[in-house]
This record gives sequence, structure tokens and C-alpha cells, in this order.
Amino acid sequence: MNKRINAVYRLSTSADPQRTAALIAGEQSSGTFVAIPGEDDALKARAAATYEIQALDEAPAEAGVRHYRLALSWPLANVGASLPNLMATVAGNLYELRPVHSLRLLDIDMPDAFAQAYPGPAFGISGTRALCGVPNAPLIGTIIKPSVGLSAADTAVMVDQLCAAGIDVIKDDELQADGPSCPFDERVRLCMQVIRQHAERTGRKVMYAFNLTGELDEMRRRHDLVLAEGGTAVMLSLNSVGMTGFNAFRRHAQLPIHAHRNGWGYVQSGWSYVAWQKLWRLAGVDHMHVNGIANKFQEDDDSVVASARACLQPLFTDKPCTVMPVFSSGQTVMQAEPTWQRVQSPDLMYLAGGGLFAHPGGIASGVTALRQAWDAAMAGVPLQQAAQSQRELREAIDTFGPSL
Repeated sequence: MNKRINAVYRLSTSADPQRTAALIAGEQSSGTFVAIPGEDDALKARAAATYEIQALDEAPAEAGVRHYRLALSWPLANVGASLPNLMATVAGNLYELRPVHSLRLLDIDMPDAFAQAYPGPAFGISGTRALCGVPNAPLIGTIIKPSVGLSAADTAVMVDQLCAAGIDVIKDDELQADGPSCPFDERVRLCMQVIRQHAERTGRKVMYAFNLTGELDEMRRRHDLVLAEGGTAVMLSLNSVGMTGFNAFRRHAQLPIHAHRNGWGYVQSGWSYVAWQKLWRLAGVDHMHVNGIANKFQEDDDSVVASARACLQPLFTDKPCTVMPVFSSGQTVMQAEPTWQRVQSPDLMYLAGGGLFAHPGGIASGVTALRQAWDAAMAGVPLQQAAQSQRELREAIDTFGPSL
């Protein structure tokens, strides 16, 4: 059984690479800036991090700054199976060390002890599909827009239209949690009343991921309200609640957890998504945002696809921890085909905000057009060909196509 924690970094430095690697390994294990009597050979053999460093065939970032692949390994006994302390070990006082020009954690491998210590997702892909009543297609969804400014009653009216249009998933924007203009409790009660009415008619309940981000006691109480009202998901902003807050909430939760990564921009300079998402999957999220193809942010398509594929890859032999990747950010009918071609899996959520609400035919046409785009993509029918016989898709292409 593996009893070591292994991490791989991309290191840039103008200093001696071996000395820099040794400094990093010492700083994040038994060493400090100067030799001390307590760190004898026996202790080093027991607790010191080991390292391997290899030059990368890349042009210098600037004069004298070269790039390296740095692999670090720690004994599990240094940390124990603790995700908060694992984060301190693999991404603690490293980035600010004087010889380090830049450092990025690319991947991490955790011993099986972590799988035994943490629950992983309670619902994941199969549980989410069962709740949504969608057995084998992408889940078509949206984000309530405008992000803020709507009252709870306004939101319920919009939810009514979305349910009538056949949407699978709705979620709050990360900016909307419990503001005075749209209180959480009122929003949940009004929206769930609408969702229950449609479920009685259709036999299928729309999943609404209510954003309950807040203090821990608030999040627990809000979760319980959603559960009591018959809701089927809640949403958390991971970077707001932190690992320890999330773990405490996960122990309480009885609903799927839709994990939003807002704030990723300040994390990504030091972490790759491939490494970062592993910790949250093990902690117990069920859905994870991965951005989207041709998104409105700086991330390129290759990175988005790698993130989505990572969410679908098993984490441990006996505990796969696979979760549903969530595509969002500037998504319209135009990205359905390239997303399908690159990911080759229907196990995803496809969320369009403006790409749904801005359809010239209104909300119902926006939902229909997104589903038509995905049906065509999965059937191998070119988008323009499918649009010839489908008005909603044709109007969506006319509206959103030129901007991409």
C-alpha cells in the first residue's frame, strides 16, 4: 500500500536548481533555513521530503530564469490523512521562497489512507442523473440572470418559465446567496413551490442548486430548508467556505453539492485544476465547474477539456470519486458540438445564462435550442444542417454564432 504523498510542480528559477529543490523539500518537511541539532540523520530518513528535478525544454521566461519539473514526495506519517494539512504541505511556504521565480502544482497523488478518511461524493454522476430523471444525455441547465437584482418573486416567475420549457438544472449565480433584495428562505420557498407544481404535472423534478454559501451554521440551516421543501441540490462557493468549512458541511449534507470555483483566477497561478479538483472530489462534491469551450475568460480550450476529463477519471481503485463536470461561462448552442467532440461523454452539465435568456424567441426557445444543438452533436449531425429544420436552433445560431 502506498504510504507516500507525491506531487509534481513546474518550477521557474534563476538560482541553482538542485539547491532550490533541496530548499523547497526541506522547507516543506523537516528542515529550516539553517541546520539545527534536532534534525539528525534518523529524523531525516523518517520525515524529510525527497525530490527529483529535471530541466524542461522551454525558452527562459526572462534572462537567467529557467523552467524545471520538480517532483516532491513526503511520508504519509508527516501529515496523516488530513486534507487541510495536505494543502499546507503541498502548497504552503513554497511560492514565496526567495529563489522561486514561480511555482505551480501540476498534479498530486494521495495514498489510499485518504480514501478511507474522506467520504467522496454522495451522489456523483449516477445519483444526479437519477434525481433529474435524465439517464444518458447531458443535463441542460442555466444560471438565474440577471445575477442579482431580481426579487424572490421575480426569480420564481423565471423558474416557472424554465420548468415549463423543460430545463433540467437551474442554479443561483454565485453573487446571489441571501441578499436583502432576494432573501434565501423566501427564494427557496417560492421557487420550490413552482418546481413541485411542475413535477406533479411532468413526473420529473427540476434540480435547483440554491447557493447557500455563508457561515457554517447558516449553511446547515439553509440546507435543511431546501431539503424540507423537496429541493434536490445545494451550491457552495469552494474558495469562500474553505476546506475545513466544506468538510464540516459535507458531514451534515443530505443533498448533492454543486461546487462553484469562483475565485479560481487567484488560485490558478499556483495550482493546476487537475491537482486542485482531486482534493474537492475526495472531500465530497458532486458537481464541479470546469469553465467552457470558447469561454469569456482567459482559459484555453485544451485546459477546459483536461479539467473535464479529470473529473471523470477515477481517483482511487475502490473509491472512484467521479463527479459531473459543469460547463459554463459564455456558453451557447455554438459550443455544444466542439464540447462533445473533445470530451466524448454525455456525463456533464451544460449551463447557459445569456446564451439561453437572450434567445430572440424567449426562454422556452432558448432551452429548446440548446437541447437541439446537443442532440445534433451527439448524433453527428452538423449544426447548420440540423438548424435547417429546427427554427429555435436556427435563430440561436443567427443570434450567437457571429460572436464566436
